[in-house]
Amino acid sequence: MLFAGGLFAFYYFEAELPTVVRVLLLLAAVGASAAVGYRTATGQAVWGAIAGARTELRKVVWPTRQESVQTTLMIAVVVLIMSLLMWGLDGALLFGVEKLTGRG
Repeated sequence: MLFAGGLFAFYYFEAELPTVVRVLLLLAAVGASAAVGYRTATGQAVWGAIAGARTELRKVVWPTRQESVQTTLMIAVVVLIMSLLMWGLDGALLFGVEKLTGRG
């Protein structure tokens, strides 16, 4: 409700207040909404999940630039090979269907 009120006030006072003041009002409403939401059981659970995700993110071993480039090149080669195989299969099937239907 706090956020909805802040959003309403942002547009309702468009003619009376400068944009900076309206944005600050909206940010205050967002902050108040977050503070009230944090006090709930669901808010505590969400914050715990975010903290856990940050902890797990720190454990990730990120690839080096060379590993990223090599992996990207390998994927590009596999995609090229698979596209050529699919093109060849499509051509063979088209040839077979044309022969069976008498169009080729």
